[in-house]
Amino acid sequence: MEAPPVTMMPVTGGTINMMEYLLQGSVLDQSLESLLHRLRGLCDNMEPETFLDHEMVFLLKGQQASPFVLRARRSMDKTGTPWHLRYLGQPEMGDKNRHALVRNCVDIATSENLTDFLVEMGFRMDHEFVTKGHVFRKGIMKIVVYKIFRILVPGNTDSIEPLSLSYLVELSIVAPAGQDVVSDDMRNFAEQLKPLVHLEKIDPKRLM
Repeated sequence: MEAPPVTMMPVTGGTINMMEYLLQGSVLDQSLESLLHRLRGLCDNMEPETFLDHEMVFLLKGQQASPFVLRARRSMDKTGTPWHLRYLGQPEMGDKNRHALVRNCVDIATSENLTDFLVEMGFRMDHEFVTKGHVFRKGIMKIVVYKIFRILVPGNTDSIEPLSLSYLVELSIVAPAGQDVVSDDMRNFAEQLKPLVHLEKIDPKRLM
């Protein structure tokens, strides 16, 4: 059965259009402990939250050039936690006065039959991976330091290997649209992490 046409419309959370402001960087494995030590001194939680997640990326091809993408994520180390469904919109670089990448963001908790529901809706799984890392918080800012693992046998999250010899670092704030001033706070925080890690407004088009 052919999937119904998909219309790419802005996704909003309730009546408020929520945006994710994002800065990204990476550190080599040997620099991880130094970065974690710095973050413990700067953030509200001296001991970070840890996570081990399995994430699957689903695509739905419609009439537009690019497919509609949804991400399904579940915790592998915290039993009883709900699945999460996430939509990320097209990134906006903005002008030089905005110090962070901006994109629409919707993240909702779901029941455990999420993947079956997506398949019934016509989505297909494109790829999957495992992430393991740490979460720090500073006010409304979230700092995530994590490593991505490739799944060697499809569906078997016990059979994994690191994708690289580095950890990704993401500094983000989720706020209503138009709150570009939060990017100033992000830039100031990112400056305090140099030279351990350089967090930047990375244009995804440069990576393609």
